[in-house]
Amino acid sequence: MHARTKSQTLYALALLTMTIADPNKNADNSADNSTNHQADNSADNSADNHADSPAGNSPGNETPDELKARHIRSFVHRRSHMTPGQKQAVELHMDKWALPYQASLLDYDQAFGRAAPTILEIGFGMGETTQKIAQLRADENFLGVEVFNAGVGALLKRIEESGITNIRIIQHDAVEVVQNMIAPDSLAGVHIYFPDPWPKKRHHKRRLVRPEFIALLASRIKPGGYIHCATDWEDYAGQMLEVLSGEALLRNTCTDYAPKPDYRPQTKFETRGLRLGHGIRDLVFKRI
Repeated sequence: MHARTKSQTLYALALLTMTIADPNKNADNSADNSTNHQADNSADNSADNHADSPAGNSPGNETPDELKARHIRSFVHRRSHMTPGQKQAVELHMDKWALPYQASLLDYDQAFGRAAPTILEIGFGMGETTQKIAQLRADENFLGVEVFNAGVGALLKRIEESGITNIRIIQHDAVEVVQNMIAPDSLAGVHIYFPDPWPKKRHHKRRLVRPEFIALLASRIKPGGYIHCATDWEDYAGQMLEVLSGEALLRNTCTDYAPKPDYRPQTKFETRGLRLGHGIRDLVFKRI
């Protein structure tokens, strides 16, 4: 699909030995966040020790530039495990469908081999939803960003087995990808489905959907584009609604929460949650 340098190939193979987060983080596109995303106390406390804000605006009132200086990661590094099939998919297909992180703007047309609207999906988990949406919306490009080895391997396997060609993967921290690789006013849409809820109050600062990051994302979406978030955590849904409503470049398409759009499939995790009485909330905002 696109040429690779020797260093990029070595980069892809090196991902097999990375020891990063729990592979079950987002099973079935963000698996049970209520249990699988809670980092152990030592990891949480270590992260908290590095989360202090420098002088300047308080958290929640930062500019995108200040976000770069004060970036609290929304994930914790933990031991990773991949199935043999996921490992094989990384070994055989990483060069074909994945793009290396770079501190320069990404050329979508070159990366996808065509000119088409591009949707950014942050945290695609095991890739079930990404695959289904990409198949349904074949005339659009989907750029998936994920840090977990198992999820990357799982989506690579799905891509090869299904024969779809409109997905590319970047295995890197989403904030840095958006800051450095995504041009302003270039995305047709953004999907953030079931991000880690970080349920403990003292860890809410690690949640992905915060004012400073949404301001950065909004600046990367074309006027008329959209951002679609979904969560099964009631208090996080409320935070998402408040943060998205507070962004001057965004307008809610509904009074508050939106009906689930037809293009977002209902995953096995979501079906189980609904059976247990967990409410699923979608939020769809347009870029003005």
